[in-house]
Amino acid sequence: MTPATPQDRVRRHLTVRGAVQGVGFRPFVYTLAEEHGLTGWVTNDADGVRTEVEGPAAAVDAFTAAIGTRAPPLAVVESVEPRPVPVLNDGSGFTIRPSASSGPGRTLIPPDSATCDACLTELADPADRRHRHPFITCTHCGPRFTVVTGLPYDRPRTTMAGFPMCPDCAREYADPADRRFHAQPIACPACGPGLTLSLGLDDPEALYDGDALAEARRLLAAGAVVAVKGIGGYHLACDAGDPTAVRTLRKRKNRGGKPFAVLADSLETAQRLAHVDEAERELLTGPRKPVVLLRRHASATTDVAPGVAPGSPDLGVMLPYTPLHRLLLGLPGDPPGPPVLVMTSGNRSGEPIVTDDAEALARLDGLADAWLRHDRPIHVPCDDSVVRICAGAELPVRRSRGYAPLPLALPQPVLPALAVGGDLKNTFCAADDRYAWLSAHVGDMDDLATLTAFAKATDHLTDLTTVTPRLLIADRHPGYRSTQWARRTAEARGLPLRQVQHHHAHVASTMAEHGLDGTAPVIGIAFDGTGYGDDGAVWGGEVLIADYDGFQRFAHLRYVPLPGGDAAVRNPYRMALSHLRAAGVPWSEGLPCTAIAPPGERRLLERQLERGLNCVPTSSMGRLFDAVSSLAGVCHRVEYEAEAAMRLENAALGAPGPDPGPDPDSGDDGRGRAYGFILGAEPGAEPGGPETPLIADPSPVLAAAAADVLAGAPAPAVARRFHRAVTGLVRDVCAAARRRTGIDTVALTGGVFCNALLTEGCSAGLEEDGFTVLRHRKVPPNDGGLALGQLMVAARTKE
Repeated sequence: MTPATPQDRVRRHLTVRGAVQGVGFRPFVYTLAEEHGLTGWVTNDADGVRTEVEGPAAAVDAFTAAIGTRAPPLAVVESVEPRPVPVLNDGSGFTIRPSASSGPGRTLIPPDSATCDACLTELADPADRRHRHPFITCTHCGPRFTVVTGLPYDRPRTTMAGFPMCPDCAREYADPADRRFHAQPIACPACGPGLTLSLGLDDPEALYDGDALAEARRLLAAGAVVAVKGIGGYHLACDAGDPTAVRTLRKRKNRGGKPFAVLADSLETAQRLAHVDEAERELLTGPRKPVVLLRRHASATTDVAPGVAPGSPDLGVMLPYTPLHRLLLGLPGDPPGPPVLVMTSGNRSGEPIVTDDAEALARLDGLADAWLRHDRPIHVPCDDSVVRICAGAELPVRRSRGYAPLPLALPQPVLPALAVGGDLKNTFCAADDRYAWLSAHVGDMDDLATLTAFAKATDHLTDLTTVTPRLLIADRHPGYRSTQWARRTAEARGLPLRQVQHHHAHVASTMAEHGLDGTAPVIGIAFDGTGYGDDGAVWGGEVLIADYDGFQRFAHLRYVPLPGGDAAVRNPYRMALSHLRAAGVPWSEGLPCTAIAPPGERRLLERQLERGLNCVPTSSMGRLFDAVSSLAGVCHRVEYEAEAAMRLENAALGAPGPDPGPDPDSGDDGRGRAYGFILGAEPGAEPGGPETPLIADPSPVLAAAAADVLAGAPAPAVARRFHRAVTGLVRDVCAAARRRTGIDTVALTGGVFCNALLTEGCSAGLEEDGFTVLRHRKVPPNDGGLALGQLMVAARTKE
C-alpha cells in the first residue's frame, strides 16, 4: 500500500451502539483495522464500543462502511456514529484497550446463546483440551445475560470473576486472533467451574465432574428424576420415554395434565417426534434454540410417553443449547441413554425457577432424586422461551432465554420508565427514549418467592440498561400484586404511578412492535380471559378503536355472570351453565356440562345466577372458549391456566395433521355460518350512536352447539364450528368498524390469540376482506407482552 500523504491521511472516532459487548466485537474491529492497514485503538465503555482509526481516507471510509455490516454473528449493531478527530501520525499500530468503566452511556447486553458448532466440534474431539468440558464457550456462544453483574461487560463484572484463568485460557483471552479473545465466560477443565452430583444436602458420596455426569446419565436411564442446573436456572429432567418416570415427575411437581417440554438429542430425533417445517427447523437449530411447539406424529410414542403431553396434538421440543445438555444426551461412543428427556422448569408449582444451589437442594427436595449442579453462579433467572410458527411466522408464547434482554425499538420516544405488566405470565419492561427492554419471563405473581424474584430482576435490568425510572406504570386492576408493588415502590421513591386499562395495553403492544407511531388508530381485537374493565366488569371480548392516547369500546361480547369468580375459571362447566342460561338454553341432562355438575351444585348455581350473588359480569372470550369446551365434553375442570381453551383448539384440529376444512354436511362455509353470533346494539341504547358499543351475542352459537351435542355430533366438529364462528364474528365486527370509522388496520391481541387455528383463520379472512392485519411476532399476545403496551400508552413524550 502506498503511504498516504499528510493531506490524504485522516483520523476518525466511531461510537458503535447495540449488543456489541461479549460477542467478539473488539477482535472483529482489530482484524478489520489490520485488513485496511489502519492504526488506532478500540475499547468497550458504558456506551458500547468506541474506536479510533487513522490512515488513508479511502481505507478509513471502507472501514467505517464495514463495521456495521460485517459484525460478528451475535452482535446487534444499532448505530455507528463517526466524527473526525485530529490526525496523530503516531504509527503505533492498532491496539485493544482495557474497558472504560466511567461516564454515562448505555450498551446492550446480548442474550444467552446456544453452543456454536465450533465449540460442539471441540467438545467431541478427544484431542482437544476442552474435550467433554461442560462449560465450553467462545465469543460466539454461551451465557451472557444470566452471568453479567455490571457494565462494561468484562470478566470482573460476571459470575466468572471467581474463576481465575489458567495460563492457556489467559493466552487465548489476550490474543485478538483467537476465537476466545475477551470471551468473558472462557474456561477449561483446569480453571473453570466443576460439576457435582449428589443425592441430597450432605451426601458424603457426592461425585464430581466426569463421574458426576456419567452417574447422572445412568440415573436418567434408570428412571430417576434429576435436577440439572443450566444457564438460567434448574430443570427437572427424566427419561421422556419412560411412562413411570414421567408419571412420577408429574405427581411430584403437582403438574396436573399440563404438557411437559422435551429435549431431543438431534434434529433427526425431533423430526421423528413431530412435523418440522423449514421455519421450525431454523428455530430449533438457530442460536436461540427455544422450545418450539410442533405438531406431533400420531406414532411418536416410543421416545415420548403419552403422559408427556396428554391429549395434545402439539409437543414442545428443543435441542441442546448448552454443552452440559449435549453431554447429558451423550456423545458418540457413550453408553446408550434416553434420546429424549423431559426438561421442565426446576420449581414447585406456582414458584419461580430455582437458581441458587442451596435453595435447589431445599426447594426441590421431594421432587428430585439427585442434583447435578455446578459452581458458576446464576445472577438472574431466565426460563426457556416458547414459540410456535403460525401462518409461516414466529408467534412468541413466552419470550425469555435467547431473546431477553435484547431491546425493542420504539416508534416514539418515552420517558425513563418501568412498566410492571400484569399478574399472569409476568414480564416487566424498562424503557428510555426509543428503546424498551423486556425482562425474561418472571411467571405468575401469586406467591412471595415470585414477588421477591420480580423485585430483584427489576433492579438487575434497570442497572444493566442504566434506566433510572421517573415513572412507574401498572395495570388498573386494584387486586393485581404487580400493581400493588408498583404503588408501594412509587410511594417509597416519590415517583408518579400511571395505570393503563388492560386491553388498551394489549392493543398498544401490538401497535408498538409493528412500529406504528399512533397518529392513526387501529381496530383492536383484544380477546383474553380476564382484564379489569372501566365499568368494574371482567372484560375480555373487546373490540377497541384505539391509538396510544386512548380508546373507544366499539364492541364487546355480551356480559354473562361469572358465577363464583375463580370457581368458574377452575370449573368450565360452571361457565357453560351460565352461558346456556343467559342464552335461554335448557340445562339438559344430555349435555356433558350439565351431567358433570352434581345436582346439588346445579341447584345452588341456579339460585346464585337468579340472585346475582358473587356473579361479576364478564365479556371474556376466554371464558366463552371454556364454556364451549365443557359443552362439547372436552374439558370440565382445569389444572392449569387456559387448559380448557387449549384442549378445545386441539379438538378442533382433531388427529395430528392438517385442518380438515369446512364441514359440508353442516352447512359450514368456513366462516362459521353454521354457528353465528348476533351483532347488534346494546338493548335500550341508541342504535349507531358514536359512543354505543355493539354487542356480540353468542346465544345462537350456544344453542346450535347444544343442539349438535344432543344430536351426537363429535367434539371435533363442534370445536371446529365454534372456531369458525369466532372467525366470522371478527370479520363481521371489523367490517362494521370500517364502515363507521374508515379504519382498515386490525390488531389481533390477547391470550386467546396464542391459539394458532384462530389466529390463522382471522388473519386469512381479514386479509381477504382487504384489511391490514397486525399480529404478534416479537412479543407474546398474552400478558407476557402487556408491559410494552403500558409503556407506549403512559410514558410517551412529545418529540
